[in-house]
Amino acid sequence: SGKMGYAIAEEAVRMGAKVTLVSGPSALSVPEGVQLVPVQSALDMREAVLSRLSESHLIIKAAAVADYRPAVVAEQKIKKKADSLTLELIKNPDILQEVGSLKTAKQFVIGFAAETESLDEHAMDKLKRKNCDLIVGNDVSQEGAGFGVDTNVVRFYDQNGLVQALPIQSKSDVARRLLELA
Repeated sequence: SGKMGYAIAEEAVRMGAKVTLVSGPSALSVPEGVQLVPVQSALDMREAVLSRLSESHLIIKAAAVADYRPAVVAEQKIKKKADSLTLELIKNPDILQEVGSLKTAKQFVIGFAAETESLDEHAMDKLKRKNCDLIVGNDVSQEGAGFGVDTNVVRFYDQNGLVQALPIQSKSDVARRLLELA
């Protein structure tokens, strides 16, 4: 839905930041004062993020970019011909990992880890593998957390481990706390 990313963008503007929001299709209104860069695919998002990376001080990757995409995109509707259909998927680029590998000492990178099990373990692994400064972990199987809702339940991690665990609250409140930590 983009709700978390849009909430972060809105809070960052409120705190006085110059904000560029790279967003896939969303029904949300662009917060006032935010420069929107609309994208359609993971490849578009990668290009938009990497082309702006050198001018960015704080990079927050809240988007839930698909891990895979179809190897072949049909130009027309695929007609029903058989009882089954096999689609080949190929891996999308890992934008957060690329950002982490390219970041400079003057940049602070925050990623998100949406998990359904072993949140602490997976979040810390992601933080280290992707060279992030902070990871926002959320167990999307919890009620009121994750995608398409106006609230979230998150845990913040840095290189030393858990920094803070927040109870269920609005995505705007989560965004505010995240930006205070950055």
